[in-house]
Amino acid sequence: MRIRVTSDSTCDLSPELIQEYGIVISPLYVVMDGKSYKDTIEIKPEDIYAYVARTNKVGSTAALNVADYLDFFRENLEGYDAIVHFTISSDMSSCFQNACIAAEEVGNVWVIDSRNLSTGIGHLALDAVELAREGKTAQEIYDILEERKQKLDVSFVIDTLKYLSLGGRCSPLAALGANLLNLKPTICVVNGKMIVGKKYRMTIDRAMLRYVKDQLGDLSTVDTRRIFITDSGVPDEQWKAVEKLLRETLPFEKIYHTRAGCTVSNHCGPGTLGILFYRK
Repeated sequence: MRIRVTSDSTCDLSPELIQEYGIVISPLYVVMDGKSYKDTIEIKPEDIYAYVARTNKVGSTAALNVADYLDFFRENLEGYDAIVHFTISSDMSSCFQNACIAAEEVGNVWVIDSRNLSTGIGHLALDAVELAREGKTAQEIYDILEERKQKLDVSFVIDTLKYLSLGGRCSPLAALGANLLNLKPTICVVNGKMIVGKKYRMTIDRAMLRYVKDQLGDLSTVDTRRIFITDSGVPDEQWKAVEKLLRETLPFEKIYHTRAGCTVSNHCGPGTLGILFYRK
């Protein structure tokens, strides 16, 4: 059985991993001043940051519509028996709903609501390819990953609340207070939704390392098969310090560093970094 694995662009996998695993990406849209741009194809995070600096406004992100998914699934089924497709959490976007409508019409498409974002989705997509290579059917892959997605641990620490404030996700007063107090909040994905976690009152360099220790928590519960460091644009020394700490803390088989795409970058702004991994 030939199975093609596809994912929305919110999976934040690197071009190298996308090529190595043969995953096909369906880009979401970023809307600025009424014009839509395809994530990673027509717009990059740096374009978003330049727009915010110029206008003091943030754009919005938009899901693929049913017609987009119909075209995408039909094209990618050619030469394959089935598609396993991943979307950002259905609590964050209508991607899952729209993909399911299209999948029902096309047939032989299994759509998985990741209940996550960023490389939390990336973990699932890589696992799907590995399972397909083992000879699992699309239904078996779907069943395994529906269970496995419950074990994902996904979070980020944020340097500035400016973007969340401009996007209406926190009040300007809260953002001002956080800046005055030098607070660096964490955003965690819980039950498919983003919630505010711990807040660190320190420089972002120190906050990142403290965050990593706190987020790993009970080391005996961490699955060391694979972990992602995903950021929206930080100096190399910051993510490399996080990588060094991870290597010193646990014997991870694979540590991948990836750059967040436009969805995370548009909402959280530059200077955001997360570690994304499985619990046992």
